[in-house]
Amino acid sequence: MSEEIIRTLTVEGLRYGYRVLPRAKDTGVPGTEPVLVLGGALQGMFGWPQMDDHLGPVADVVTADLPGMGTADPLPPGPSACVLRAAVTGIIDDLGAPRVNLFGFSYGAAIAFGCARHDPGRIARLVLGGVPVHVGEEQRDYWHRARRRLAEGDTEGFAALAADGLMCLDPERPVYRGELARRYVRRSFLHALTHSAHAADALERALGDRPEFSGGLSGVPALVFAGEHDTVTPPERQREFAGTIEGSRFLTLADSDHWVVLERSEDVAALVTRFFTDRPLDPAPARLPHQVTAADGAAVT
Repeated sequence: MSEEIIRTLTVEGLRYGYRVLPRAKDTGVPGTEPVLVLGGALQGMFGWPQMDDHLGPVADVVTADLPGMGTADPLPPGPSACVLRAAVTGIIDDLGAPRVNLFGFSYGAAIAFGCARHDPGRIARLVLGGVPVHVGEEQRDYWHRARRRLAEGDTEGFAALAADGLMCLDPERPVYRGELARRYVRRSFLHALTHSAHAADALERALGDRPEFSGGLSGVPALVFAGEHDTVTPPERQREFAGTIEGSRFLTLADSDHWVVLERSEDVAALVTRFFTDRPLDPAPARLPHQVTAADGAAVT
């Protein structure tokens, strides 16, 4: 595998960074433009190994700690969309790439969509997943209660409530590896809160902001996908959003919720790779056998 490259940049006085895994050599398959991956507030430059595996043979894989995320400087109070767009443009410029393929998930979907609308000529293809077009009151209630726990110094209670508010807990709607994903998200929140001075602010922004998804988009081939049981924004709402992007495709992935990138990570990576290399999209990955987990996290089939 190629040796990764870490670069540090600044935007409006804020330090941030990105990582490049150069395309593997002599793969024997056609290549495509670099792929820039933007995840949620806690999904930084080292959180996408499945993308490395699938995209590595066809493209340079680029991941980032944008301002307010990971090891980057915290964002100042107030609107941040323009700063984050400028940070993404800075990465594209530093790569020396005329255009990139752009993948945005959850909070990262808002950043990616904003970049594509602001400068569509720099975006070769666009994939958006788990798009938080409309966050319901039930999920916002989880967040408000989680914030109260954090204010009281109860980081474990915050992590549990924040994670639960992003997941489907309805036993009538099975989620593949759902309990494992739930535990992973809780641990990720707790780890970030105890190891990063500005993690709480990053989560506040990602879970509390109302991102802008209006205005439509044309001139950029696009794919939007959602987990079948996404409770943050129902798939129907995400399908409606996809309809505002000229010529876009929309898919739902069965037996998954908002955290489809964890629960069906290989399927998502394969889907993204096919789209970015202009290969025909197979039907959405088939329904998987339901898997539950024992109390110790061991799989039970």
